Amino acid sequence: MKRFLTALLCGALLLQPVLIKAAPEAGTEAGAEESHTTGPEVSSPSAFLAEASTGKVIYEKNADEKRPPASVTKIMTLLLIFDALSEGKISLADQVTVSEYAASMGGSQVFLEPGEVQTVDTMIKCIAVASANDACVAMAEHVWGSEEEFVRHMNERAAGLGMESTSFVNCNGLDADGHLTTARDIAAMSREIILTYPQIRDYASIWMEDITHTTAKGSSTFTLANTNKLIRQYAYATGLKTGSTDDAGFCVSATAKKNNMEMIAVVMGAETSKERFKDAVTLLDYGFGRAVKYVDEGIQALEPVDVEGGRERQVPVRQKEPFQYVDTDGADLAAIEKKYETEEKLKAPVKTGDFAGSVVYSLDGTEIGKVDIVAAKDVPKASYLNCLEQTLELFFPA
Repeated sequence: MKRFLTALLCGALLLQPVLIKAAPEAGTEAGAEESHTTGPEVSSPSAFLAEASTGKVIYEKNADEKRPPASVTKIMTLLLIFDALSEGKISLADQVTVSEYAASMGGSQVFLEPGEVQTVDTMIKCIAVASANDACVAMAEHVWGSEEEFVRHMNERAAGLGMESTSFVNCNGLDADGHLTTARDIAAMSREIILTYPQIRDYASIWMEDITHTTAKGSSTFTLANTNKLIRQYAYATGLKTGSTDDAGFCVSATAKKNNMEMIAVVMGAETSKERFKDAVTLLDYGFGRAVKYVDEGIQALEPVDVEGGRERQVPVRQKEPFQYVDTDGADLAAIEKKYETEEKLKAPVKTGDFAGSVVYSLDGTEIGKVDIVAAKDVPKASYLNCLEQTLELFFPA
């Protein structure tokens, strides 16, 4: 049986934009079956807008239509590079040697030469800023030995994010049969990289930077220029990646942050670069103008939960993470209520982080999300001596 405590939630109200996610996660609002097709006028054939922290969808237009993503593909390439950095597989200071195959890439490039050596850090800049196809392949080979193996991991990572409509054929987004994704899936991988690796913003927001080519021919300077013009033209822009090919048209995954709220706007298949950025700005402005964000940090003290067969009789518990909710319909967020549903008893041994209940949030009688309550410390299983001491305490209290 569970204990129920109900309290009016007094959390912070923050104005902010909204994003995507098919299934809601703990700590974020519950999904709702609602239409997001009404909103701003977007001329591009496919578009998507969501708030990053909650994944709430604000607007979509043909968001599940499969299309070539062009260089927006490189968001997944960068995600795998940051995964490898996080796992210690590579480091930013690693020296990457450029193969003949990598140097042969056409399209957008930084003109790497066979045998040239650059650091991982520089290669990330080449990809994130200048959209360099040659740097993508060089990094794919450095991380997983070959582009083919790297692409296999790209598709595995996409599947893990629920990107069911995505199939990658290469690591740079050059047109290829079967290389397809959707605006919704692009938003999913964009959300993953900015939330898991916030340092991507430091790279994606570089406007111009020089790198040095050192080869057998000598040294030369090459200036990286950001392909995402919103970095200079939109005050709140934080990234993320552009792309364009004959098959894909003009695409962008644009991220922007205002008043502590971050939006992800995806545009695919625009006829011109200008149209691509215009639609992205329209979406971002729409999100920031309409969305209101509610945050409960979950810092209030909770009653401990009894432990059966433990060295201690009770274990302290806490809310696992803050709760965030985004509204776009003018709801009274001050009316949000929360209910604590804690387990009556846990069985030893208890580990820190073990599930101990839930905080359930509701608005106007409808559940809008929940956050786990977890054990705040370990409670080992009681030994015979512990049990004897606890029994004696019952008869001879201190």
